[in-house]
Amino acid sequence: MVPRPRTTTRDPEELGRRLTRWLDGHLPGVRVTGIRVPESNGMSSETLLFDIDHPGAPVRACALRLAADPDAYTIFPTYDMPRQHRVMSLVAEHTDVPVPRVQWLEEDPTSLGAPFFVMERAEGRVPPDVMPYTYEGNWLHSATAAQRARLEEASISVIARLHDQVPAKEAVFLLPSGTGSPLRLHVDAQRAYYGWVVDGLPSSPLIESAFDRLEQLWPADEGPAVLNWGDARIGNIIYAGFEPAAVLDWEMAALVPREVDLGWTVYLHRFFQDLTVSFGQRGLPDFLRRDSIERRYAGLTGHTPRDMEFHTLYAALRHAIVMLRVAYRQVHFGEVQVPENPDGLILHHGSLAAMVQGSYW
Repeated sequence: MVPRPRTTTRDPEELGRRLTRWLDGHLPGVRVTGIRVPESNGMSSETLLFDIDHPGAPVRACALRLAADPDAYTIFPTYDMPRQHRVMSLVAEHTDVPVPRVQWLEEDPTSLGAPFFVMERAEGRVPPDVMPYTYEGNWLHSATAAQRARLEEASISVIARLHDQVPAKEAVFLLPSGTGSPLRLHVDAQRAYYGWVVDGLPSSPLIESAFDRLEQLWPADEGPAVLNWGDARIGNIIYAGFEPAAVLDWEMAALVPREVDLGWTVYLHRFFQDLTVSFGQRGLPDFLRRDSIERRYAGLTGHTPRDMEFHTLYAALRHAIVMLRVAYRQVHFGEVQVPENPDGLILHHGSLAAMVQGSYW
């Protein structure tokens, strides 16, 4: 496995002290306890967990979502916390998807060094990314086939309900600027993101060939745009037993066809499964299979997923851009060196190349 890259340059204890001072302005005399960073703290926005002791507190168990530290060589060029707060509020208003209740939003970076919002904290278990849940020794891998099937069914139901229950007109603020269909605008935004990632650094011939292949596979009928979660994968769900208790990480939310979320769900599991097999383990070959996801989703919504070769390739391409940025951040911090072929920095370069060639599925 590659080294785990650093995720922050911030001191959690100092963040806690500053947070307490900020909360005291909303709840005078508040006590903040149990401040900690979750083990799964990501490399984009950061999360801080804490408890509030105050008779007027709207919630006691809290999580803080903080825009990324610019000194940590951020994964994305911008972090729009008001946008995330708005998306989560929209989902809570229109659906029965278990999204955490958002509370305070602070757009002024003065207090903690970046914009942030506070939300209710959910308790439960999250399928791990490191080591991946497809590896032996974690709770999901050790579950029975029936338990994993239930988790899969419930997780696809979350995506289906989100797509069906939020009125698309309420999510038009998610469309990027420009001209074209929602899908075209989304792909154009990914091209711009890739340009930002490689600015001044070696480009990726594989990523560029994947963009070319997308054009060849472009859907004849894109279908209507709906609110997409954006980072639709089980690693962003807190489970109580095998039922979703909280759906997290909405920073990649978008107004695009349903299949964008589905392609991401399919491929992100394949990423972990392929990685596990490459290290000599069997993984979970019967879990979150593409045909099963498509069948479950169609049964829940009445919409049969279309053009999934396009959408799974698009997911693998988007993930490759993120992985390249992660790798260049490791280079920035002196953790790895740039190889002669920068495509080697992309962990799933083999599967992405196979998708481009049409030989993966």
